[in-house]
Amino acid sequence: MHQQSLVTAEWMAAHLDDPNVVLIDVAGLGQDQLQAYKAGHVPGATPWKWKEMLWDERRRDFPDPQEFARRLGQAGISNDTKVVFYGEGMQFGVYAWWTFRYCGHRNVAVLDGGRKRWRAEGRPLVTDEPGPRAPVACKPAARDESMRVLRDDVLAALERGGNVMLDGRSPEEYSGARVGGPGGPDVGAVRAGRIPGARHLHYTELLDADQRFKPEAELRQLVEARGAAPDNNVIAYCRMSHRATVLYFVLTQLLGYSKARVYDGSWTEWGNLVGVPIEK
Repeated sequence: MHQQSLVTAEWMAAHLDDPNVVLIDVAGLGQDQLQAYKAGHVPGATPWKWKEMLWDERRRDFPDPQEFARRLGQAGISNDTKVVFYGEGMQFGVYAWWTFRYCGHRNVAVLDGGRKRWRAEGRPLVTDEPGPRAPVACKPAARDESMRVLRDDVLAALERGGNVMLDGRSPEEYSGARVGGPGGPDVGAVRAGRIPGARHLHYTELLDADQRFKPEAELRQLVEARGAAPDNNVIAYCRMSHRATVLYFVLTQLLGYSKARVYDGSWTEWGNLVGVPIEK
């Protein structure tokens, strides 16, 4: 599982010319002009704007199977193509990985450490954008609903108990001091706070200084300190679910948890819902 879902800079360097591997640089919030990509990216990486490529155009949801397959085929990605993501910020690369897996494309991985680790290892960054890949056939695949939880399911989980809720936001968001993360606009919901009973695990705690994932023993200690055991039902959320997918990746791909899910509505939905409880 680890070898399939997380690749090193060394592995990526050895596969830059592999026609069966597609490397994608995901531009996140504040990157509408592809600033980081244009300043320097891993050779061969194609830029994607996260919302344009990963969301439905009219619904707060993901593309349906037919549309998702159409987008992949137009991007030169077949059902068998290995897709590797990294992002600016890093959580957007993991979010793209999660979205692909949820939408049925299993052959997908995250570049550990992304651009930052690539540069730290002395590898070159480039500014030229590769030409488009030729369109290919891609068949629709079924979504993996076991990866996702919706708001009614979260409410039911609160009433039922026995779940571990992990909040991947900043301390300021978790405490209710802010709705948005530090350094950005304090917007996104009409209420600040957290889902009742949620334990705090800021996603940055799972990463080292080069934005690589920490060793397995350290990750396990961090997760277990929040009361999450491998046989628990775990629900991860944040503000818009990008950071929550980092928790999900660690739990499922690096630690072997089988019952973790992402509440992708996260605080932008929960903090605006009428009649649902919050804590501060």
